[in-house]
Amino acid sequence: MNSAHPAGTDKGKLAHRLVPMTGRDPKELARSSSPLELLFDLTFVVAVGTAASHFADMAAEGHPGQAVTAFVLAMFAISVAWISFSWFASAFGTDDWLDRALTMVQMIGVVVFSLGLPAMFHSVEEGGHLELRVMVLGYVVMRIAIVLQWWRAARESPSYRAVCMANIRWIVTAQLGWVVVGFTQPPLAVAFVAFAVLGALELAVPVLTQGSAGGTPWHPHHVAERYGLFAIIVLGESVVGTVASSGDLLGGVDGLHWSGNAIAVVVAGVGLTFGMWWVYFSTPFGDVLVHRRNRGYLFGYGHIPLFMGIAGAGAGLHMAGLQLEHHSELGDVAVVLSLAIPVGLYLLMVYLLHTLLLSAADRFHLLLISVTLAVLLTAVLLSAAGVAIAVCLVIIMLAPFVTVVGYETVGHRHQRRMLQELAAGGH
Repeated sequence: MNSAHPAGTDKGKLAHRLVPMTGRDPKELARSSSPLELLFDLTFVVAVGTAASHFADMAAEGHPGQAVTAFVLAMFAISVAWISFSWFASAFGTDDWLDRALTMVQMIGVVVFSLGLPAMFHSVEEGGHLELRVMVLGYVVMRIAIVLQWWRAARESPSYRAVCMANIRWIVTAQLGWVVVGFTQPPLAVAFVAFAVLGALELAVPVLTQGSAGGTPWHPHHVAERYGLFAIIVLGESVVGTVASSGDLLGGVDGLHWSGNAIAVVVAGVGLTFGMWWVYFSTPFGDVLVHRRNRGYLFGYGHIPLFMGIAGAGAGLHMAGLQLEHHSELGDVAVVLSLAIPVGLYLLMVYLLHTLLLSAADRFHLLLISVTLAVLLTAVLLSAAGVAIAVCLVIIMLAPFVTVVGYETVGHRHQRRMLQELAAGGH
């Protein structure tokens, strides 16, 4: 195989000469994320934070429907951009000076994209047309760089030339579509239809390119680690939401007079974030992908609604704070729902990915997710009955810990058995 990779290039050591982009070894030992990839991820902190903040503010102003729509559009675009970089880097990343330079260009594109998010949110709120021009410009910058990366891989990896060139063709095709939609500024309804069509094309690119050309040499454990690290970055938005929620609830100029609401928000926000983290990392996705490499597409794009759920939970915490500060036009039930729904979406997606990747349903898992949803529903019903938001937040915090307790007591044995059967059965 021509996919052996020079040692040391993913240890943060710059290759002063260009390293042939011949493809990484998908069985490379101790493959981990490089400092370059971690630096790239940090640019998405701004994008996710901007999307979540505008989502919370717009919903609190009494426009929850428009807020959800704009947030879904933003998180979809953010996720696709990150996925595009991460899968290419897993297969072909060299971490030499040219790879770093082109990654820097993509980082510039992410920042430009982020600067366009407020205008997009405002356009959805106002109606008329969908303002995508700055976001599209950011994507153009990102994709000039990624196309050059694919072109380099096509030149230096003869065995992967077909898949590389196919990626270039479809990426350019999709991007031309975005440019047309962004700069012609059609009516909002037409723009949404166009967004759906182009979004479907974005999701189809791996199917249109890798299926017929044999795929790329991505590394299962590396990909799983990359997704786990991005999940942590998005979980950081929940911490931001906690701080945003509790900051103005502190009494006194010295901030030492804590109200019951402030304490509840801090406990619920940190506890919820920690519980969601624990649930995600209870599944060894890397070990699963080793044996289910053909489920890579499902794993990769199935994380998009999962990432939306995580970021939405952070925004929900922010909305709860605005409500407790009397800066929101939403009712208490709507605020509780704004947190319960994304948390529920996140937990459902974790269970769904676990089930589909392992091709093994488990009655115990069904019990756990049923109890989890019952906890979330209880919080909503209590809010409707007039129970304080602070109490409802603490109840929502308990939802992921249903899985945590279930996994640590019984579920880990079920999972171990599933993994053993998967390893014994191969693909």
